[in-house]
Amino acid sequence: MKLLGYIILGIIQGFTEPLPISSSGHLMLFKNIFNSDVLNDMNFEIFVNFGSLLAIIFLYKNEIINIIKDFFLYIKSKDKKYYDNFRYSYLIVIATIPACIIGLFLKDFIEKNFTLKIVGLMFIITSLLLYSIKDSNGYKEKNQISIFDSIKIGLFQALALIPGISRSGSTIVGALKSNLNRETALNFSFMLYIPISIATFILGILDIKSNISSLLIPYLISTFMAFITTYYSAKMFINITKKGKLIYFSIYCFLLGFFIFILL
Repeated sequence: MKLLGYIILGIIQGFTEPLPISSSGHLMLFKNIFNSDVLNDMNFEIFVNFGSLLAIIFLYKNEIINIIKDFFLYIKSKDKKYYDNFRYSYLIVIATIPACIIGLFLKDFIEKNFTLKIVGLMFIITSLLLYSIKDSNGYKEKNQISIFDSIKIGLFQALALIPGISRSGSTIVGALKSNLNRETALNFSFMLYIPISIATFILGILDIKSNISSLLIPYLISTFMAFITTYYSAKMFINITKKGKLIYFSIYCFLLGFFIFILL
């Protein structure tokens, strides 16, 4: 039964991670509803988040390879044909900085002091943010993103340190409000997920103090389930967003937030 719990939660984590519905908010919700050792296992969170990270890397592997390759080729040759990806790479770094700085000082405070009622309110805020860009589709392509746009989107990403505020949702909102088109906004949002998740995974691994050998098989199975569900969930999210149907996620977050705030 415990193995089954790890599998189910791996699927839930994988499904909610790329969607604009806050995986951290869902995890806090389940922790408050169910009394389970699995839900309070921080090592489990590290592993399943790593599974989601691998899925996004696999989904965007060609673009990631091109960005890294062009970054070093531009440094070596200064050839203009490599400049767009070189510039794109440092815009990703710039957009990652706000969440890193704010998270360094406030993450522990947020995790200790946010109640489920507040998380419900944050779901409603996520809903309103998504509703505000439900029909948005800007004109900016990848090579038109400015440093100011990058900082603005990075500040939106920092909001997702609060459980109930979606990381993918907030970055999509920030990108569309910066006049990026939907495809560019999606790609930039997922690119921002990668460095944040790598940093979180490394810090998480360094914090592991307990012996994990007895639970290694459940961890690996749940990681695999998170990988599979994240991959297909991300593809679904990409298709829905390109069609301009973010209103679906807005409705879901509002109903869930209302349920939590009123009934729990």
